[in-house]
Amino acid sequence: MELDSRHLSTRVVHTRYGTLRGFISTLSNRELQPVEVFLGVPYAGAPTGALRFMPPVTSPHWKGVRLADSYGSVCPQKWPNIKNETEALKSMPLGRLRYLQRLLPQLVNQSEDCLYLNIFAPAFGE
Repeated sequence: MELDSRHLSTRVVHTRYGTLRGFISTLSNRELQPVEVFLGVPYAGAPTGALRFMPPVTSPHWKGVRLADSYGSVCPQKWPNIKNETEALKSMPLGRLRYLQRLLPQLVNQSEDCLYLNIFAPAFGE
């Protein structure tokens, strides 16, 4: 989702794990109302070490207000090699190649610590 303009939200949201502050995003489409956005909100503990391949565990609590203004890590994935377009087009249609070319820059930050939510809600009173 392309966010056109943003400013810090004036409200904080209390969760069982801690307090969050998101931002208000106004989109360029005049028919769409502003949204309050919370990015990178942890919903479970990192599945690393002894927790790998186990059911998720409760997210660690945090103190203070957590600024939820950036995406969390993406789960590790093996992507097709698209550096050589000619070779890539032998195994996929052009539309998929173009989609992957747009998508891959957003998926650079990969980690097993990837259990995060991105929440978009109507912005009220901003």
